[in-house]
Amino acid sequence: MLSDLFIRSIKLKYDLPEASYLNDLPVIQHLRQLGELPFSHAVTFIVGDNGVGKSTLIEAIAVNIGFNAEGGGLHHSFATARTHSPLHESLAVIKGTRRMRDGFFLRAESFYNVATYVDMIGGQESYGNRSLHAQSHGESFLTLVEHRFGANGLYILDEPEAALSPFGLLRLMCYMQQLVQQGCQFIISTHSPMLMAFPGAQVLQLSEQGIEAVGYRDTEHYQLTQRFLADPQRMLAELLKEE
Repeated sequence: MLSDLFIRSIKLKYDLPEASYLNDLPVIQHLRQLGELPFSHAVTFIVGDNGVGKSTLIEAIAVNIGFNAEGGGLHHSFATARTHSPLHESLAVIKGTRRMRDGFFLRAESFYNVATYVDMIGGQESYGNRSLHAQSHGESFLTLVEHRFGANGLYILDEPEAALSPFGLLRLMCYMQQLVQQGCQFIISTHSPMLMAFPGAQVLQLSEQGIEAVGYRDTEHYQLTQRFLADPQRMLAELLKEE
């Protein structure tokens, strides 16, 4: 746990327009009820089923801080398509007293656009002196973490496991551990039970019922994966049986 995090908590500073689709997302409904959602550890995972609003929340935090909506560092400025939600305008991000020296917002779905932008501005020096497009999706992401991420940084990642093999996830966690020891904070949206097992992490589970801090073994992701791996044939037989 860090003595002072870059982001300590978030809250809605005012109500969204009544007609906004965001009002239907469980994460927005529960943020209203909570009043404030604290981040208490150097690594926070935001987990939950599809449609609860994880990526929308992650995106809003990143844009509120000053990151480009499609991803990248604080000084990256490009837009392929303006599809991000207006939630960042209604979100209050409560910061700590430390000033971050580095930062990056990664979203798996638009990392291709970030890689193209890096090539366009000739920024390969910060990414291992090699075009991210000249590598596989997973290798380019690990290159980003290894060469671009630095000490005392805030790193917001949206479903990084989409690019990575199980071994790649283990490599990511090794890099994360080094960066946490160098004063970094991570806020990560994920579906990966492997990743959310990172030692000492805070796991915030979003569901229709609410937002709660849980142990990673108590997440639906871990429990469902464990049941499947224990007896995949039985689970598939039940799931795929003819009506």
